[in-house]
Formats: sequence, structure tokens, C-alpha cells
Amino acid sequence: MSANTSSPSDFLKAVLGRPVIVKLNTGVEYRGILASLDGYMNIALEQTEEYVASELKNTYGDAFIRGNNVLYISTQKRRTA
Repeated sequence: MSANTSSPSDFLKAVLGRPVIVKLNTGVEYRGILASLDGYMNIALEQTEEYVASELKNTYGDAFIRGNNVLYISTQKRRTA
């Protein structure tokens, strides 16, 4: 019925190399550039920022997140500084 036939896999391929927000089951968010991910949803981010309760807590160059901790991945608008 829907004209939108894209899959989650298509979305993830489209956002590689772009800014994303990764929310964990604990509620912590990581924002950064999606460098890679595998079939288990293990994620590598670059230029990563850690947010707890919407407050910036830490910054990391690279971060690796185990897939079973991920609640969702969404796109992030590019910052204009």
C-alpha cells in the first residue's frame, strides 16, 4: 500500500558517514558520525559526544557501542557553527 519500500538496512546504508544519534537502553545518547556498523548492530562513531538527560557529559574521538545496548539510531541535523 505504501510507496515507501525502504528497509532499515537501506536507512543504515544511507546514513553511513553522516551525523547520527544512538540511544541506548539506559537512556544515554551518543551523537557523532556513523563510521561503521555490522550485522549485530555494533556501531563505530567518530567525533562522539555523550549526553545524559540531554546534558553533554563527555566527548570522545572514537566510540564503539555494542549492538545489544542500542535502542535506536536516528539521523542528526548537521551543526552550523
